[in-house]
Amino acid sequence: QVQLVESGGGLVQPGGSLRLSCAASGFTFSNYGMTWVRQAPGKGLEWVSTVYSDNDYYADSVKGRFTISRDNAKSTLYLQMNSLKSEDTAMYYCAKGTREDLSLWGQGTQVTVSS
Repeated sequence: QVQLVESGGGLVQPGGSLRLSCAASGFTFSNYGMTWVRQAPGKGLEWVSTVYSDNDYYADSVKGRFTISRDNAKSTLYLQMNSLKSEDTAMYYCAKGTREDLSLWGQGTQVTVSS
C-alpha cells in the first residue's frame, strides 16, 4: 500500500523541541525528494522544507531552527524542530515529491506550541 504516515506531533512550550517522523511505504523512498508542508489554523498551506539525496531547503520562517533528514534504509523522513514558536502551531504533513510537484500526502500530525 502506497502511503505516508506521520507521527511525533504534540503540545510543546515555546522554545521547546519536537521531532516529527514520516514512515513511507509502497514506493522506492530513496528515489524521491520528500517535503514537509504545514497548515496553521485558518490559513493556507505553507511549504516548510524539502530534502533530496544531497541537498535540503527551508522556508525562511524555519531556517536555522528546523532540520529535515531522511533514512532511506528505513524509508523514513524526519523533521527536527527546535526553538519552537507559537507561530509554528499547525498541522504538519509530509509529502512525496518536490515543492512544485507533490504527488502523495500523509494524514498529518498536529503540533501545538503554547505555554
